[in-house]
Amino acid sequence: MIQAPDSLFELWVYLSASPLLWLTVTLGAFLLARRLAELTGFHPLMNPVLLAIVFVVAILQLSATPYATYFAGAQFIHFALGPATVALGVPLYRNRRVVRETLLPVLAALFVGALAGVVSTVAIALLLHLPQPLVLALAPKSVTAGIAMGISQGLGADPTLTAVFVIATGVIGAILVTPLMNALRIRDYAARGFAAGLASHGIGTARAFQVDNVAGAFAGLAMALNGLVTAIVAPLVLGWLL
Repeated sequence: MIQAPDSLFELWVYLSASPLLWLTVTLGAFLLARRLAELTGFHPLMNPVLLAIVFVVAILQLSATPYATYFAGAQFIHFALGPATVALGVPLYRNRRVVRETLLPVLAALFVGALAGVVSTVAIALLLHLPQPLVLALAPKSVTAGIAMGISQGLGADPTLTAVFVIATGVIGAILVTPLMNALRIRDYAARGFAAGLASHGIGTARAFQVDNVAGAFAGLAMALNGLVTAIVAPLVLGWLL
């Protein structure tokens, strides 16, 4: 009991001189955000990703920490995005029978949803007279960050700007999906999850898993397949509309 403060102080001294400090801050912010969301019964407005972003940005502002310093420690989370995305195949495999039974509607929804996502985004951006670099960066906003940044680079856009749009899309989608589906009286969890993953990628998928396991599996399926289809559709749509 007496040694605890000394141990905490030694831990702080070690972390403050190490890039691991910002990894610890990021994980701590997410755990705190998740706990707050849990206390509210995972209310859509208490999205853990959104809360964690607010906490980390506030800490960076208060400590006047440059982004490069922060990313030197938090890059380990960036590295883990790839394996985490692949791990979504586990619940998908567990629900393979449901996926197989709904294969045709899934493929139809995939192509219609991916095309609608890119066309509507580019069309609205053009109606608002946004500069072409912004239009290009917005086009793959519904795809998970790792794939979206690759598509953006291929289109000649700024991948970091695309990453910002991707995160904003995911957070907004995760907040809106449950009340929107309830308002539309869509009760099928496979359909709800597929829509969430298609429109708001990994963050929407995380929200779907909070609601129902089948919804999460279909959200992961939509997220993975949408990356592939959008990589093909986005250059064609941009070549047609620009």
